[in-house]
Amino acid sequence: MGGQLTPAEFHRSEATGDWHAVFTGACAVFSTRSFERGMELAREIARLAEAAHHHPDLDLRYAVVTVRLWSHDVDGLSERDVALAAAISGAARALGIEADPGAVQGVKVAVDAWDIPRVLPFWQAVLGYRRRGDADLVDGAGRGPSVWFQQLDEPRRGRCRLHVDVAVTREAVGGRVAAALEAGGRLVSDSHAPTWWTLADPEGNEVDVAVLAGRG
Repeated sequence: MGGQLTPAEFHRSEATGDWHAVFTGACAVFSTRSFERGMELAREIARLAEAAHHHPDLDLRYAVVTVRLWSHDVDGLSERDVALAAAISGAARALGIEADPGAVQGVKVAVDAWDIPRVLPFWQAVLGYRRRGDADLVDGAGRGPSVWFQQLDEPRRGRCRLHVDVAVTREAVGGRVAAALEAGGRLVSDSHAPTWWTLADPEGNEVDVAVLAGRG
């Protein structure tokens, strides 16, 4: 059913309104309010996934079910993800379970490296992750945040070279940045705003707070 979709192409369908493109996949959060209701939704998602021969990642918690979609064969989003997203959202509505699009976020660790081929194997070994492409490491069990390696144009001195990327919805990003600054952080750069802001904690450890891609 075609190749990889961009986040914007994934969001062109009205059926993906509960979902946000997050890094290479898409995510939705459903507020189930109880573990039993979460199990009901999980069973329905399993049924839909088996029928579609396309299986998402599920995170079942006491009052929340988080669903992540990704097509392995295209290493990103595909039309199969659009169709399954629509089916899962429909199943949730039929069960009286509401999506909470504002709760979606993505977190990854970024390593700014001058010599990626030399640095990446260390992190792969120490984390027990697997490699995806030339500059990404992922947890094979899907539990931990991914790690990506950003190529430096020149060796960097005086700034941390390992930071966290946090991607949230457009509606949430202003409040997230403001809360971080109020909590003692400082603004390192807003030159890429409103796409992302670089902040630092009181000791200089950095985080990029970004807007999830694809909408608008």
